[in-house]
Amino acid sequence: MSEPLTNGRTDESSLARNTQPFWPALSVLLVVLAMAVTLRLQGRTWFCACQHLMFWSSDVWSRHNSQHLLDPYSFTHLLHGVVFCGLLKWLAPRWPAEWRFTCAVAIECLWEVLENSQMVIERYRAATAAIGYEGDSIVNSLGDCLVCALGFAVARRLGWTRSIVLFVLIEIVLLFWIRDNLTLNVIMLLFPIEGVKAWQLGG
Repeated sequence: MSEPLTNGRTDESSLARNTQPFWPALSVLLVVLAMAVTLRLQGRTWFCACQHLMFWSSDVWSRHNSQHLLDPYSFTHLLHGVVFCGLLKWLAPRWPAEWRFTCAVAIECLWEVLENSQMVIERYRAATAAIGYEGDSIVNSLGDCLVCALGFAVARRLGWTRSIVLFVLIEIVLLFWIRDNLTLNVIMLLFPIEGVKAWQLGG
């Protein structure tokens, strides 16, 4: 005897629910892969020219900055995820969370490609305290995408109010730790202030 039609429909809807995260996950994987390939075509190295790959590099003034998986600037990319979570929730409230997450990672990947273009690298050198900046390694860009994704997940868990508190706390810590943060990074890139640049350089 054949199964009742209602059971078949239940099985189909259950299967759809189980496979629903597949497409966002595949999309994230493809976007990150496309980023890595594009960065390589732009001439980015896979990791530090020192030939040693480290999980963490703490000195933002050394040649190791932006060349290993994580560094102090990784926290600014975590804040990217926090910002993207809030903006996408506001701009696309009806999108499933999985697709908002996918969009956030895609935006981060696009920024990594733009940030490591020769035009932006030269801008960083001329307008900010990153005088010897040579761009990120591909591993560092992958780490930035990873912490951006983490920031999105954390913000979604915390909600608006606590995410804002987290954002402010991280910005304050970075300001005293490395004399830089996400807000200053954006300001100095777009509207450089010589007094701020001198302070960041220790003058």
